[in-house]
Amino acid sequence: MKTIALIGKPNVGKSSLFNRLVGQRIAITSDISGTTRDIKKVEFSLDDKKALLVDTGGLDDSNEMFEVVKQKSLKSAKEADIVLFMVDGKMLPSDEDKRIFYEILKLGKETALVINKIDNDKMNEIVWEYQSFGAKDIFPISVSHNRGITPLLNWLHKRLPNEEILEISEDDDISLEDFLEEAQESENSIEEKLSNDSNEIKVAIVGRVNVGKSSLLNSLIGEDRAVVSSIAGTTIDPVDEILPYKDKFITFVDTAGIRKRGKIEGIERYALNRTQKMLENADIALIVLDASEEFKELDERIASLVDKFSLGSIIILNKWDKARDEYKKVVEDVRYRFKFLGYSPIITVSALSKKRVHKINDMILKVYENYSRRIPTGKLNELIKFANSRHHLPSDMGKIVKIYFATQFDIRPPKIALVMNRPKSLHFSYKRYLVNTIREHFDFEGSPILIYPRKRGEKDEENIEE
Repeated sequence: MKTIALIGKPNVGKSSLFNRLVGQRIAITSDISGTTRDIKKVEFSLDDKKALLVDTGGLDDSNEMFEVVKQKSLKSAKEADIVLFMVDGKMLPSDEDKRIFYEILKLGKETALVINKIDNDKMNEIVWEYQSFGAKDIFPISVSHNRGITPLLNWLHKRLPNEEILEISEDDDISLEDFLEEAQESENSIEEKLSNDSNEIKVAIVGRVNVGKSSLLNSLIGEDRAVVSSIAGTTIDPVDEILPYKDKFITFVDTAGIRKRGKIEGIERYALNRTQKMLENADIALIVLDASEEFKELDERIASLVDKFSLGSIIILNKWDKARDEYKKVVEDVRYRFKFLGYSPIITVSALSKKRVHKINDMILKVYENYSRRIPTGKLNELIKFANSRHHLPSDMGKIVKIYFATQFDIRPPKIALVMNRPKSLHFSYKRYLVNTIREHFDFEGSPILIYPRKRGEKDEENIEE
């Protein structure tokens, strides 16, 4: 993988170009000279090719600190394969810029002169002034106005090597027979699980004390089954209730409300253990939040238990008739605080007035269907190949990392094994990218997707690298 270094004086727009290329705001930008002082490195994709992009501090030796920054920046230029030397197009060329540019040219790197802040055609005149640098490749651009970026990207793309594309069943160590045998075993395992299926869906209702879990249960089943009180901690034992719904039997469990650890006393400690046991045996969790007040850290900790047990999940915003803010802002808060449950649908209800509670049962069936979804082996491997062609697997210290094939070996939750040459080298960010790609093509709303990289021949899930 080649390295691209952005070099130039302070405030010429290096960090802005860095953010534009990587597609997100990573480097801090401002009009204050010398904002960037440390080296920032991010792997990014340019169509079908990958590179390591390096944002450096400004070349300024006006004081001792900036001299250190300058030396680190020049060191990055020496270590890079491609150098983009950036200048401010609103300033006339300086002898210092020219001297540094010639110094970089002597390194023998692929080097381009990038003139930033050319915001309109009238400013092209100043580009002629920079011809005196004698640069072979000059790109007048405006990062803030998105002008002239495409020719620069095309120039970079031509200088990046093609990455090795994922190949399935064409490696010396992996045969087509291996792939077919693995796929058949996975299909048989899931078919056996489905054949032993009952029509029961186990649903745990979880949340901190007094968010309205018992009221919600009563609304769902249409009778006062659970004791409701304004006294926090009324529910101690989990309360079970079976509701026939369409072709399923939904078993609701109203679990005890969870307090902060320091406030759990006596019988409530036992209740907490019972709650966790119920989550271990549940299929879906209804995470009940109180929409009438600010969410608390304890809400996040309770939700993390649902994530820990890899359950299907639905986020219930209860007491919506007393909502503290408008829908958009509350949902934004939920998505920010519960990022790890970004796949969970959100529904607003009022358990006491029963408003919109009827929608929950249909949502439970939908989430359960997604939680039980199996991707056919052929389609799964086509999708993994597509994902890899769009963003190639990062190498491991220069060593190629390959995915030989993929197979889904379980449901509830969906579990996918990636048979690889170097399973420990699969970065968590690439695993997340694969999960997001799967979600783009298959409906897994409300369901986690677990990916396990492993070597050929590993069968026991406990030995699979998380």
